[in-house]
Amino acid sequence: MSAPAPEPIDPVRARRARVARWNALATRLGYLCFGVAMVVFVVGVVVGFSDAYATVVIAAMVIGSVLLAPALVIGYAVKAAEREDRERGL
Repeated sequence: MSAPAPEPIDPVRARRARVARWNALATRLGYLCFGVAMVVFVVGVVVGFSDAYATVVIAAMVIGSVLLAPALVIGYAVKAAEREDRERGL
């Protein structure tokens, strides 16, 4: 008996998987930036807010927003495409 032939790799689904992996990384980094911003803000309030704390909070919020906003939209798009493929039996 021979082993079954492997299924051909669909380039669209392979690319979608790559996008999903990069998207997951961007989402994690975006949430991490927001977490850093919150921690630095609380530390700044406790020890005395300075320009350095404000700069870190603002930078973390901007970077987090730049990463997270498109990542959330892309994440929903990838999930919708996968759901549509499942519904069509692909």
